[in-house]
Order: sequence, then C-alpha cells, then structure tokens
Amino acid sequence: MSSSKHLIKTLIKNPTRIKSKYQAKQLHAQFIRTQSLSHTSAAIVISVYTNLKLLHEALLLFQTLESPPVLAWKSVIRCFTDQSLFSRALASFVEMRASGRCPDHNVFPSVLKSCTMMTDLRLGESVHGCIVRLGMDCDLYTGNALMNMYAKLLGMGSKISVGKVFDEMPHRKFDSEEVDDNGKSSHFDGSSGSYRVATESVESVMSCSEDLQAETCVGYYNGSRVNALSTLPLGIDSVRKVFELMPRKDVVSWNTIIAGYAQSGMYEDALRMVREMGSNDLKPDAFTLSSVLPIFSENVDVTKGKEIHGYAIRKGIDADVYIGSSLVDMYAKSARIEDSERVFFHLSRRDSISWNSLVAGYVQNGRYNEALELFRQMVTAKVRPGPVAFSSVMPACAHLSTLHLGKQLHGYVVRGGYSDNIFIASALVDMYSKCGNIKAARKIFDRMNVHDEVSWTAIIMGHALHGHGHEAVSLFEEMKRQGVKPNQVAFVAVLTACSHVGLVDEAWGYFNSMTKVYGLNQELEHYAAVADLLGRAGKLEEAYDFISNMRVEPTGSVWSNLLSSCSVHKNLELAEKVAEKVFTIDSENMGAYVLMCNMYASNGKWKETAKLRLRMRKKGMRKKPACSWIELKDKTHGFVSGDRSHPNTDRINEFLNSVMEQMEKEGYVADTSGVLHDVDEEHKRELLFGHSERLAVAFGIISTEAGTTIRVTKNIRICEDCHVAIKYISKITEREIIVRDNSRFHHFNHGSCSCGDYW
Repeated sequence: MSSSKHLIKTLIKNPTRIKSKYQAKQLHAQFIRTQSLSHTSAAIVISVYTNLKLLHEALLLFQTLESPPVLAWKSVIRCFTDQSLFSRALASFVEMRASGRCPDHNVFPSVLKSCTMMTDLRLGESVHGCIVRLGMDCDLYTGNALMNMYAKLLGMGSKISVGKVFDEMPHRKFDSEEVDDNGKSSHFDGSSGSYRVATESVESVMSCSEDLQAETCVGYYNGSRVNALSTLPLGIDSVRKVFELMPRKDVVSWNTIIAGYAQSGMYEDALRMVREMGSNDLKPDAFTLSSVLPIFSENVDVTKGKEIHGYAIRKGIDADVYIGSSLVDMYAKSARIEDSERVFFHLSRRDSISWNSLVAGYVQNGRYNEALELFRQMVTAKVRPGPVAFSSVMPACAHLSTLHLGKQLHGYVVRGGYSDNIFIASALVDMYSKCGNIKAARKIFDRMNVHDEVSWTAIIMGHALHGHGHEAVSLFEEMKRQGVKPNQVAFVAVLTACSHVGLVDEAWGYFNSMTKVYGLNQELEHYAAVADLLGRAGKLEEAYDFISNMRVEPTGSVWSNLLSSCSVHKNLELAEKVAEKVFTIDSENMGAYVLMCNMYASNGKWKETAKLRLRMRKKGMRKKPACSWIELKDKTHGFVSGDRSHPNTDRINEFLNSVMEQMEKEGYVADTSGVLHDVDEEHKRELLFGHSERLAVAFGIISTEAGTTIRVTKNIRICEDCHVAIKYISKITEREIIVRDNSRFHHFNHGSCSCGDYW
C-alpha cells in the first residue's frame, strides 16, 4: 500500500486528528490525487470540514454530489445549526427527506435544536412526528434533544400539552445535554433559557436533605401542596415522566429533575431527589449545588445554606462561579450581606451572574451606594451589563433620588440596545418616578409596545406618589380594560393613589374587590393604605376601629401613620390611645415619641412633654434631625435646620431675605404654630426661616439658570409653613420646585402644589 493511501486510511479511522484547515485540504487533495473520492469519502471530507466549522468548503464539496449520503447531510445540517443558520438547517433537512434519504439518529438532534432556537414549537412537533414514524424515538440523543426542545419552548410551568411523545418513547433519558466537539456537556437552565457547563463532581449527597421523608413524594408548587399523583405544571411533569421511565440515569439526568423541581417551587421534592441521587451512588456536582441553594434563599434558611457552603469548601468547589453566585444570592436574601461579599471576592472568576447577584444583594439590604459602586466596577471589569444588571441597579438610583446617575444608566441602556426590553423599561419607569421626573416616566411608559402588570403598577404608583391620584385611578381602570389582571402590588398602588387625593368610596370599592372579584387576600400593605386613607380624610375614629379589627396583626408603622393623622387633625385624646398601641408594639419607635412630644407642646402640656423626653433619654433615644438635600452637577448638597456650614450660606440667606419681602407683599404670613419651642414670635419666625427644605430650595435657585426645575428631598414630612412658603417662592421665581418628603412628591408651580393642600 502506498504511503498516501496508508495516510488516508489512518485519517479516515481517526478524523479528529485533523486540527486545521490546511490538514483538511491536504486530506481532500489526497483523495483527489489517488482518484478515491467516492460519495463515501467525500462525506468523510465534508464531515472533517464541518468539524472545523469550514462551512464554505463543506458546501462546495457537498454541491458536487449528485446523491449525498446521510453522513454528508448530517454534517451540513449540524454545521448550519452550530453557526446559528437555523432556517437553512431546517431547509436542508426538508431537502434531504425530499431526496429520499432516510435520516438516522445523528441528524435529529441538530434539527430539533434549530426548531428550539427558532422558538417554533409547531415545527418541532412536526419533526417529532417524523421521528416517531421512523422509529428514532428510542435513541437517547434524539430523546435528549426532544426533552430540551420541550423544556425550553414549554417551560417548567407551561399549560400547553406536548401530546403523546413521552408515553411513546420506550427508552429515554432527559438530561438536557448537548455534547460539543470537545466532549464537554452542558446543562439547560429552564429559568433563564441558558446553558451552564458542568464542572467537577462532588463525592456525597448533601446532609441537609436527610430530614425529608423518602417514602413520600410531596412538594409545593406556587405555595400549594401537591403530591406526585396530582396534576403538575406540564413542563416539570413531562420531565418527571421521562426521568421515571429512563432505564439509566447519570448526574446530568438527576440535575435536570432537581433543577426542574426547584424552579417549579417544589422544594421538598427537589431535596428528596438529591438524597435519592446519593442513594444511587451518584455524586452531586457543582450544578446540583447551584440548583438547590436558591431553595434556601427563598425560605431564608441560612443554616442549611451554610451546610451546603461548608460541603462545597470541603470538596474544593466553593470557588466555582455558579456555586459562588448562588451563595452570594442566598446570603444576601438572608440579610448576611458581609458573607455575600466574602464569597464574591473569593471567586477566582466572576461572570455577569455573580456580579448581578451582589448588586441585587446590596439593593435588597439597603446598601444603595455600594450597589452603584459595584456596578461601576462591573463595567470597568469589562463585564457587559445585561437586562438583569440594569433591573437590579436602577432601584438604587430610585431610593437615593440620584437622577443624574439614573439618566446615565438610561443612556447606557439605549447604547446597549435594551430600550425595548420590558423589564428594563419598567425599571426605568419606576426609577424616574421615584427620582421626581414623572413626565419622563410616563414618556417611557407610553412608548412601550407591551405593558405587563409590572409596568402598569410602576406608572400607577408613580402618579400616586406625585399627587396625580385621579390619573393613577384612570390608569388602573385602563389596565383592567386591556385585560391585565391587577395583582396585590397593583392594588397597593391604586389604594395609595386614593389615599393621596381622598377618594374614600373608590378605595373601599377596590379594597373589597380584591377578594370578591379577583380572589386576592388583603395583606398588611392594603390594610395600611386604607387606614392611611381614613386618617388623611379625618375619619380618625373609623381608622382606629379599622386597624383594631384588621385580619392581620397591625405593625407599629400602621399605628404611627394614624398617630400622624391625629397630629394633623389635632386630636390629642385619640393620639394618646394610638401612641400606647405604638409603644406596646414598637417601644423604640422614635417618630411616635417625637409626634407626641410635639402634640403635648402645641397644647401647652409641658409636664407631659418633659416626661416623654425623660423616657426617651433613659432609652438612649435621640431625635433624628430633619435634613434635606439637593443634587447639582453630580454632587449632593445636604442641609439641616439652621445650617450655616455650607460655603454659600451668605448667598442663601441673602436670597431668602430678598424673597421674603416679596412673599410678604404677596400676602404670606408665617405660621409659627408648628414651632414647639418656648421662645418669642420673632425667634420662631427665624427658626422657620432656617428650615432645611428652604435652605436647599434657595441654594438650588441661586445655583442654576432661570427656569431650571429644582428637586429637593427631605427625610421627614415637609412642615406646613414651608409648604406655604415654597408655593410663594415658586410663583415669585417662576420655577417648578419638586420636594420629595417621606411619603410623597410635592410639585410646586405658579403658586400651587400638586397635592392640592391635601397631605
């Protein structure tokens, strides 16, 4: 045998030895030179070309064949699929069938993947029918591809039937596994539609699942108890049927069913399967651990989560990026953000999921500045933020009222091409609303092609907080007309809107419709909104009775809101009863002590005031100072009452003195009834003059061009006299002034406020 023929024979037996385009072309040339380029050998060369992703070369040779063999068709179809040319892959499959060639089990995985990536379930079902007719449904890889397609296109919670495929496959294994050219396997993550590469194995089943009863098959789906014989969501039910009929199961198979149960909320079943996995002499790997850790996140069971963490450390896989991301999330949801940080910074490699987990963890735990700083580090580290990252970080801007940072994020979203993403758009609506720019929020909402319950709720709550209660109610009704069923959060939003404009009858209608029309339970937030509504409307006794007879136990904050209403409506007798309720539930509630001290002082009851203040001192309680801040040129300026520390104090006072003269000419008279100090009237007026919100507004006006909107945030309720004064200032300076206090936004313009003086 000549050396050329010997070389060809050797390479044909082991074509994977060909690693480059040059070597592939040499093989092709040898076939031509030796005149041995038959249909079979041509198919082998095509296979080599496609293995190297040389689609052009493969097609040139393929098109010379009058009747390509199955291997050639398989290679071309697979190459089209690998290069995301899914429609061409399917067209080639149709052409192959038309030519009379019968596809073997190697063809269908690529065809099914193309159907999956094109999200065409109907086409996939047609291919499935072809598979059944040809008897290929017994093939493991074909079965895996079918399971992968149905898992992705139906999802774990789908209500769509998949027909009889699962009952007709006698030999199947759903491991959602695809094997690449290097022999590595990847697992389908049903919750995100993504794949994760399996990493090192671990040696034994987790001890934390030992408390589950092996003889039962009981779990939970969306909070409802179910067992194995009950109707499950078709996604997980289909996976379970396949799993139970599999004659052989590997780690990936077990991981799939475990992840499926976990993603469907059936946590006990997921942990039971982990234990059974160990009983079958299979070792949980990194993917197993990352699947079950979210269970402890949802149940805030940090003890069992720490057991998993310890297990991962002992097995040396704690630095795995997927386990690490799950641990970061678990610790954050358990309010152990320092542990989240330690896990994150221990990771040798961080992907977008791990970055997003810590950003979200910071936001969940009120660490907004740290969330924004970490997001900056993420961008600096060349990790491209995606929709989840933006949705996680935007609430930090909303809570800090950092409009300029929110605008920067919005710009990043536009440049990244995410403007049409419904989750990001909803987050932008919420961010702009809470940063005081309801016009921008509404503009984004109106431009959205599709509105879901999240976007509707965001814009309804936005208008509610900005004093546009009637508009918020109108939007709520429009949402219902468009067929979007309001959820519990949407009802909180519309009840808040009613509260801010005094729509008592409408609020009762919405509150009662929750159970009668929509089958939703009223939670604490809904009761709190109605109680606040009654208090604001001056129906104090009705509010007291309502809170006393709530279906859920009232918190100190619910009673505190009524106490605030008692203060506004000057009902000291009821305030004393309410205060005792607050002190019983929340003895450290500083706001309640301050309100009662102020009410006693305003009624001249100095003895009672002194007693309360002594009680506060014994408890080591100190009144939180009122402060306001304004953001100008990427810098935040803070002020407290009587503040003279700001570099521009002289200019601020000069402006206030000047505008005060004009205000008095317009009819302004200082209301000193809210100044609860035993001093003369002149001193009281001076104290009002130095309130933090006035200082912040004055600084904003002298530091910006005429016509610029002024945005100020205050940590407590704006005082009544400042509310009146800022109305005058807005008229005199011809500025829109937006003040966000601890409950709502006040838009001052042309001498009036958006709240209509109902606050």
